[in-house]
Amino acid sequence: MDLAGKNIVLGLTGGVACYKAAELTRLLTGAGASVQVVMTAAACQFITPVTMQALSGRTVYTDQWDARIANNMPHIDLSRDADAILIAPCSADFLSKLAQGRCDDLLSTLCVARPATVPLFVAPAMNVEMWQNPSTRRNARQVAEDGIRLFGPAAGQQACGEVGMGRMLEAAELLEELVCALAAKPLAGKKMLVTAGPTYEAIDPVRGITNLSSGKMGFAIARAARHAGADVTLVCGPVSLPTPAGVQRINVQSARQMHDAVMAAVPGQQVFIAVAAVADWRVANASAQKLKKQDERSLPQLAFEQNPDILATVAALPGAPYCVGFAAESENLVAHGQAKRIRKGVPLLVGNLGPQTFGLDTNELILFDESGHVSLPAGDKWTLARELVAEIGRRLVHATPGTQPLKRTA
Repeated sequence: MDLAGKNIVLGLTGGVACYKAAELTRLLTGAGASVQVVMTAAACQFITPVTMQALSGRTVYTDQWDARIANNMPHIDLSRDADAILIAPCSADFLSKLAQGRCDDLLSTLCVARPATVPLFVAPAMNVEMWQNPSTRRNARQVAEDGIRLFGPAAGQQACGEVGMGRMLEAAELLEELVCALAAKPLAGKKMLVTAGPTYEAIDPVRGITNLSSGKMGFAIARAARHAGADVTLVCGPVSLPTPAGVQRINVQSARQMHDAVMAAVPGQQVFIAVAAVADWRVANASAQKLKKQDERSLPQLAFEQNPDILATVAALPGAPYCVGFAAESENLVAHGQAKRIRKGVPLLVGNLGPQTFGLDTNELILFDESGHVSLPAGDKWTLARELVAEIGRRLVHATPGTQPLKRTA
């Protein structure tokens, strides 16, 4: 319910991509938003108002002289309770209207008449040649300068059979962009580095040692940080999760590779969150070729050496970023978490029980700082990620990292 209580005006203009607006409406309402659909005459050629009314549960408006509005001013009334206006799809023609401030139908007039506090977002959808046309590029630059934000477009197969830029983002992508745009921005202007997932330490070219971390918590934190306004870089071990929108991703395998990637990326970062379950040891005598099984009495003899401590290394840097560590324990979480925070030299450490969360969509966290510890209620990882990012944002407001007490101690 990322949009609970939000009122969204969804505008449709002429284009085949109107079919995606049906799914977008379903996703918006599923996220808790109230959706008011406004359609141009051209949009009605591609999808019917009946369909959009059925999906939104609200009357669809197409005419600026619609007498169903008490004062006969739908261009005023429909925007006054809106939290945002999203035009999806936005045709080349409608983009030109926005650039010029033209008001020749309900939707264009509504956009110009909207209160200054209501953000306007557009999702361009058109043929690749139309998108690349100098006039369209000029219009896109103009609306951006006017404070209208563009979601997309993307490159891909188009309805006409051609391939290139101009394809409207998918409904789920538009929902993500809208949720992000409307979120509070306590980390605006901050650069954040996050690690996630497991590491993999080779025994031979086909075998290795790893752990059960899925990367879901780290990816959720990266996404939440981006929603909070941060410029996020995500260094992750071998996982199959999709990259959160707007996040720069660096893939690694071993702990040493993760260490090198972090050290290369950490300059200029204001926050470092070490969520990854990094292997403490690696195989010192890894074989260049696959180890063959001889007999039951001939077992390979593996020797181990310690991997670099990424979190402690970053925390010890001159001018280190605000460092947040993670501790995945199997027992005695409070005692181990308190000791690890001190050992790593970080102002904030987040503890959880690894066997109870690895691979799952839920988690339960305990936050440790110098004043004690506090538990966050069990919940889904996305909710916990947002709570953690908000907590980090509050702490960054204070002058000295590490001196902010928790709200509650236990």
